[in-house]
Amino acid sequence: MKKYIVELSIEEREVLRNVIHAERMAAHKRLSAQMLLKLDQGPAGPGWTDARVAEAFDCVTRTPERLRQRLVERGFENVLEHGNKGAHRVRKLDGAAEAHLIALACSEAPEGRNRWSVRLLADEMVALGYVESCGKTTIHDTLKKTKLNLT
Repeated sequence: MKKYIVELSIEEREVLRNVIHAERMAAHKRLSAQMLLKLDQGPAGPGWTDARVAEAFDCVTRTPERLRQRLVERGFENVLEHGNKGAHRVRKLDGAAEAHLIALACSEAPEGRNRWSVRLLADEMVALGYVESCGKTTIHDTLKKTKLNLT
């Protein structure tokens, strides 16, 4: 038995038809709209199975399954968007913190060390209070972006 059932209203079906027939539309949105119309189990929909949709649209059966799941979990407004939308992270280091990092990396290495390591820089940035937490990847990416070499 299917866990995620697609039952579209008349208005939602009309929105999907408009997406399909729009002059300019992203291919993934058009394809998703076509699949959703075929997956509709409501009174106005054909109620195709995932296997039939996959065969008709030349994809694997998991694709219509994920589409049904996205519709139920995220809602109709978000079903046509890519799955990773809004997954970006807030930058740890702003411009001022980057400037302090570069100044620190260019300064004399701590006592007992020949040079700054990425991990030492991360720990020092936290100790000096420029950031609450900072990993070595953040430091590495920032130094790479500014073309600063620690060797």
